[in-house]
Amino acid sequence: MKNKTASLLLALPLAFALVPAGAERADRNKPMNVEADALRYDDLQQTSVFTGKVVVNKGTIVIRGAKMVVKQDPEGYQFGTVTAEPGKQAYFRQKREGVDEYIEGEGETIEYDGKADKVKFIGRAEMRRLRGATVSDETSGSVITYDNSNDQFTVEGASSAGATPSNPGGRVRATLAPRAAASAPAGAAPGGRASATLPPPQPAASARLRAAPALPPETR
Repeated sequence: MKNKTASLLLALPLAFALVPAGAERADRNKPMNVEADALRYDDLQQTSVFTGKVVVNKGTIVIRGAKMVVKQDPEGYQFGTVTAEPGKQAYFRQKREGVDEYIEGEGETIEYDGKADKVKFIGRAEMRRLRGATVSDETSGSVITYDNSNDQFTVEGASSAGATPSNPGGRVRATLAPRAAASAPAGAAPGGRASATLPPPQPAASARLRAAPALPPETR
């Protein structure tokens, strides 16, 4: 799946682990329900193109954007590319398993890979971890990739050519809250439009949380 947003100089990689509780493991095996103003389906290519106020629900996953292209491979895995309206951002949210926490983020483009169990935020990317309704950790950069299979994410900065007024240096920014001893148990979650339900893939084993490398020293 190719990025629809051109990458600038991707530098200053950052990787660190979240607290040891993965995102909902059952989500990847749930059907993908999509609502939009219009749908164009190509049975030969197994591709669906949704346009106009697209809303996606897949288990605890919620995705919103202006357009979404979904492709399904022969094994039943789904690959989605969501784009936002000009000047806006597409949105992603997913509950974390066993705790009252959520991962959410925005980007001009969001790519969801059901087979690799990854989501990528591209262009003015932001990602947050919420404890209930309170933002705990947050980070921003040019590209953020969240790997649900090992509960890690990477953040990439951009060169000055890709800097924004709010981030003139184009550098990765992160705010990490102190970890509590334990998290609270999970609580209850939360006309004329095209809709579709895509079947889930076969269940796959989930990887255990592993430690991520330490932050690299700051470069100039």
